[in-house]
Amino acid sequence: MGRWEPNARQRLERAALDLFTERGYDQTTVAEIAERAGLTKRTFFRHFADKREVLFGGQEELTRLFSEGIAGTPAGATPFEAVGGALDAAAAVFTGERLTQARARQPVVAANSELLERELLKRTKMVQAMHDALAARGISEPTARVAAELGCLAFGTAFHRWVEAGNRREFGALADEVLSELRKATAALG
Repeated sequence: MGRWEPNARQRLERAALDLFTERGYDQTTVAEIAERAGLTKRTFFRHFADKREVLFGGQEELTRLFSEGIAGTPAGATPFEAVGGALDAAAAVFTGERLTQARARQPVVAANSELLERELLKRTKMVQAMHDALAARGISEPTARVAAELGCLAFGTAFHRWVEAGNRREFGALADEVLSELRKATAALG
């Protein structure tokens, strides 16, 4: 591929994931990723701060979708319904193309403590985005915090079910199912 070809970001993501899978995260350099993608290191750093970030692209979009989904629920929506709006909004980005990438990404992240730490930071930012959107709707503490944590738990559980080998269900349906399970589980707490 020539350097002028479009989709540099996606090419870098694909090249990085392929190399991380083949060689391991620690054994792969930015220069190798750029070379595999047919690009330069300079182009890599135009899109990503470091090689770790190539696996976490889209976080800003996801937190924006969570916030917009909560803000877009009807005025009388319960906190659970508002969190459901966040998950519905986020479901739009979890396409078949993303599923293939997500399935390849999971073992790479799981095998590296630095990446697991980054995954936890991502989770914290997702919870905060949901919390802030719930608080903006007038939902008080600790209800906003609990709902945001449950929303993130629902998201994470649905995501893991979505990437499981053999899964054929869409992310949105899985997220709705998990949120319903969590609603029942919280009711059972008394």
